[in-house]
Amino acid sequence: MSMTTIGVVGAGTMGNGIAQVFAQAGFNVIMADVGQQALDRGLASISNSLSRLVKKGQFNDNEAVATLSRIRGSALLADLAGCQLVVEAATENAAVKEKIFRELADIVSPDCILASNTSSISLTTIAAWVKQPERVIGMHFMNPVPVMQLVEIIRALQTSDATHAAIHALSLQLGKTPVTVKDGPGFVSNRVLMPMINEAAFVLYENLASAEDIDTVLKLGMNHPIGPLALADLIGLDTCLSIMDILYREFRDSKYRACPLLVQLVAAGHLGRKSGQGFYRY
Repeated sequence: MSMTTIGVVGAGTMGNGIAQVFAQAGFNVIMADVGQQALDRGLASISNSLSRLVKKGQFNDNEAVATLSRIRGSALLADLAGCQLVVEAATENAAVKEKIFRELADIVSPDCILASNTSSISLTTIAAWVKQPERVIGMHFMNPVPVMQLVEIIRALQTSDATHAAIHALSLQLGKTPVTVKDGPGFVSNRVLMPMINEAAFVLYENLASAEDIDTVLKLGMNHPIGPLALADLIGLDTCLSIMDILYREFRDSKYRACPLLVQLVAAGHLGRKSGQGFYRY
């Protein structure tokens, strides 16, 4: 199937990044969200991101303008009816995602591929929400999407070989490196990453070291480009907590219990960079 128009559900940090990389690769993109404010913020983020690429010499002005012209915002899921692929990048909440997928399945054509950028929710469960579940797949991008190379492709139990082949080829077309994994809690990326972030939070909670020193140990000792606590602030502490809770529930193993400090920070609304405060102040 030839793809020309891509739908992206969600104009937040991940959604607008996903919309940008598809538009950069020459696709027409419809980015949907619930309100005009969210769409305006998403389009402004894309514009700022493209400006940074121009300043770095990776893009020229004409390419940036052309990329932005290929992205259109919409507050209606119905506007995604003509898409050949829709990537859902809504908040990491199963009830929200279920509503979106059930609606999408009635809007798009039966051969439209439905992908989710979920970071931890079972793709097999998501596929069960729609007709033709063989067209559902995970397309997990990393933040910031325009910069990070990886696309973690997650096959649901129901995902067909044709759907997988199409998304694998498409990821390469975007200039990304696809890695295919089976459906399982946290997949590979967050199964490994989130317990590390959670353990760093425990080290801080137990006053073994400051946040800065914990991050310095990982950066200088293990060659990580960013420390785990700063990374958690970038991801969003609410997202980190949600993933830890899913790992704990799915595995029923106490090693995945969320650090009380992480729980407290989220309860206080200290979600990281997006709220101005998390493990650090911004």
